[in-house]
Amino acid sequence: MPPKPGWYNLRMNAPLPYDPERLAQCAGEIIANVRELSERGWTPATSSNFSRRMDERNVAITVSGRDKGKLTEADIMVVDVDGQPVATDLKSSAETLLHTQLYKRFPEIGCVLHTHSHNQTVASRLFAGMGHVHLEGYELLKAFVGNTTHDTEIDVPVFANTQDMHTLAAQVDALLDKQCMWGYLIDGHGLYAWGRDMAEARRHLEAFEFLLGCELDLRRLRP
Repeated sequence: MPPKPGWYNLRMNAPLPYDPERLAQCAGEIIANVRELSERGWTPATSSNFSRRMDERNVAITVSGRDKGKLTEADIMVVDVDGQPVATDLKSSAETLLHTQLYKRFPEIGCVLHTHSHNQTVASRLFAGMGHVHLEGYELLKAFVGNTTHDTEIDVPVFANTQDMHTLAAQVDALLDKQCMWGYLIDGHGLYAWGRDMAEARRHLEAFEFLLGCELDLRRLRP
């Protein structure tokens, strides 16, 4: 069976540097899960980007500018762990480096999800001045891998928005050196969350969404 469109090497007759069957598997997983996230309104106006580790060197990632609620296999491309396109002329998000830096740093990370929900965006603006959102005492803190009790606290970083991805990636790296993180916010932008596989990354993403919503409600309800 010939490879599907978009899965051939542009250098004619050159072998692909990744397994097309693995790409198909990752693409299907991304498409099914992102469709559900889009139905929740977390990927408005073609925003957001999503990726899945394929192997040590290659990552399946959404093509830039595509409607995330209507993804097809043609909307998933491959980049290497340096963020460079592999055997394609398609273009991934300008934020690709924020995905690949996590894959390079943590071999156990298998999935990175970036969404733009209303709660995430509002929380990023509200807490930008503090530089983090403090979460403490919530039962759902146990959703984050490694946490075994509600009697704990975490700070979700809020980074300043910038078009300079190298600067932002360096800021993320510096904070990863200092604290355990399952995700972070970008001011006026959205949330990045990750995990060892799609299920764990989604659990982290959904936990952040719920807890950020709780913090926003508390701000509204407190006199």
